[in-house]
Amino acid sequence: MQNSVSLKKEERRQFLRKGQDKTVYYCLNGNEFSELKSFELNGSLIDISERGVCIQTDNPLSEGHIIYFDDVMDQQAGVVRWCADMERFYRAGIELKTDIDYAKNTDIGTSGWAAFIREDVEEYNKILDLATVSFIRKMEVIERRCADQKEGPEALFNTIEQAVEEIINSCAEYENMVQDMDVIREARVSFREKTNNVFSKSYLINRARVWPQGSQGDYKILELIYKNTPLSEGFGYYLDRLMINTQVADAVRDRIKKLENILRDEIMNRQSPDVLNIACGACRELVGVVPEIIDSGAKVVCIDNDNDALKFAQGRLHNMGLRDEAEFYKYNALRLFDYEMALEEFGEQDIVYSVGFFDYLPDDFLVKLLGTLYKMLKTDGLLIAAFKDAARYRSQYYHWLVDWDGFLQRKEEDFRKILDDAGIPSSSLKEMRDETGIIIFYKITKK
Repeated sequence: MQNSVSLKKEERRQFLRKGQDKTVYYCLNGNEFSELKSFELNGSLIDISERGVCIQTDNPLSEGHIIYFDDVMDQQAGVVRWCADMERFYRAGIELKTDIDYAKNTDIGTSGWAAFIREDVEEYNKILDLATVSFIRKMEVIERRCADQKEGPEALFNTIEQAVEEIINSCAEYENMVQDMDVIREARVSFREKTNNVFSKSYLINRARVWPQGSQGDYKILELIYKNTPLSEGFGYYLDRLMINTQVADAVRDRIKKLENILRDEIMNRQSPDVLNIACGACRELVGVVPEIIDSGAKVVCIDNDNDALKFAQGRLHNMGLRDEAEFYKYNALRLFDYEMALEEFGEQDIVYSVGFFDYLPDDFLVKLLGTLYKMLKTDGLLIAAFKDAARYRSQYYHWLVDWDGFLQRKEEDFRKILDDAGIPSSSLKEMRDETGIIIFYKITKK
């Protein structure tokens, strides 16, 4: 972590600091401000003044984070103004706040939060607005250069990519400083409105802003990502190309290849396996394993709530030679959380999988669903669960440039906890990643 301020700037302090040597317990606000975390973090109080404290802790803190102390301090709330990495620990400067009505067991609510950092948020909004205006002007200049056709396509694309990366950095910094998700969501909507004239020229970006099918991640946009071919012309061509070259887009293409290979191996090693494909979409992963499905005598049931996706998938696989081996049903996959109902409708399965559906489900529901799917497996049956690891990509491309925030931001430790809460034994798990490292596959075998 980069140092936000030098520890040597002692002479710039406005208030006299007194040395301290005692332990303090603290917590940080989560993304939802209606609920505060418990005071489970601790550190050593180094010094204190009328307006601030310096603490030493094992946890990295970010500028702008709101921190709450336990009863050891008279003033119980503050803003992290700097944090320095000291290799074995972190040292942070906290500006104490006296204008917040706070108690450990009291919900400060959105209005209290706004009053607490209103001035800072207004300042951050101004900074983001300036960055947005600058970005739009840059893109307008680049668009004119595209029309002139005096530069090579790679040079133009690199220029666009650099400009977008700069505004993405500004968006990420805004999120880091503001923290309040309600404020951040409003800023994202405002950003997309202001940049609509730029990005509407991209078919792919525009579709991922308006979602004409009615839900995020529809099969048509995923097919565009799989094909990896821009559809727009002129300036829009480069914007299409930008989105299909993002980290997650690369991972989505690798995910489908990885899943196809897993399915091929599993189907060929089983006799007449029953396979359940949940939220099947266009079933692209099955295209390459049609011969194995036919040769093994497999029966594949594909369910989705999108009639268009089912018709597309059925037509595609029918043309590939798959007939009675595959069945397609319009079915809301959310109903599968009920084990008795799921078992009655689909029976026990040899293989159960889904491509990206699990990323869109909240933790508590996903725990129930995975528990049901695991119980539906026959002995030695396999559940294939794939997740995006938020630690491996930048979410701002999907939360700011487009309106694609439906897939939740989870990390490897979150997936492990969900699987554990679902009652799935760790001995049943085999973990692997796709080539990009973003997608984690869990192969879960029922013993």
